[in-house]
Amino acid sequence: MCSDRVTAVTVAYNSGHAIAGCLESVRGCALVVVDNASQDDTQAIVREGFPEARIVANAVNEGFGRANNRGCALATTDYVLFINPDARLAPGSLDRLLEAAVRHPEAALIAPRIVRPGGRVEISHDVDLWRRVDMPPGPAPEPEGEICADFLSGAVFLLRRSALKGNPPFDPAIFLYYEDDDLCQRLRREGHALIQVPEAIAEHVGGGASRPSWRITWRKFWHMAWSRLYLEEKYFGGTAAAKTGVAHLLRFGPKAIGYALILNRKKALRDAARYAGTFAYLVGVRAIR
Repeated sequence: MCSDRVTAVTVAYNSGHAIAGCLESVRGCALVVVDNASQDDTQAIVREGFPEARIVANAVNEGFGRANNRGCALATTDYVLFINPDARLAPGSLDRLLEAAVRHPEAALIAPRIVRPGGRVEISHDVDLWRRVDMPPGPAPEPEGEICADFLSGAVFLLRRSALKGNPPFDPAIFLYYEDDDLCQRLRREGHALIQVPEAIAEHVGGGASRPSWRITWRKFWHMAWSRLYLEEKYFGGTAAAKTGVAHLLRFGPKAIGYALILNRKKALRDAARYAGTFAYLVGVRAIR
């Protein structure tokens, strides 16, 4: 593992149950853990098990993108590996990513093939934001070799730091969700390639960075709805975002009521949060206050 070339950055929020496995999989790199005001033992686990890691302890939860920007700003290496605390790189995978980065100097992002526990491939490449959200794809195709993608999942990817030209990687207006879509859109528009390397493998639990709760579920789907409209306006304008927002209100409101009537609390909460996040965006509420 080429530790002198890579800084691994992970953002934690009550991730004590998962973070040790994540950091162990990238041990040998420079490690930066940005903790978003966790209330559990995340920081203690990092200090005890990974004393070489630099911990940035935020006083409040700043969100995924802003926290990653803090971690990236501390890097002095050629590459930054962004990895979620519920993800693990398979042995040898970082070397495969670095080898691909050398072969493809035009690539700004290089990502592994991502699998769920049990080996099922996670859709993490070649599906752009608008189709992935509005027309969920079927099973992920298995690439036979390296591919140039429209999108790479931010669960794990390697960033060539020079491609940023001194700018932060993630849009600070977004608290949670679609930060990776936005970064991929910007890098592609600037002429950079995004490469997936199937010989490199990462396991991703998905939704396992924080322990589940009703509050976490509400926050997740509220921000998912808000961020979706933010990107719509950013790339297609306010009229497009308003049109999509109204369509989402008409979709999520009745669904939330319907699920509540049949006492499906989990789905009722999910769609109520989507409705609330959509409504908040349309009336001008910011995701980060």
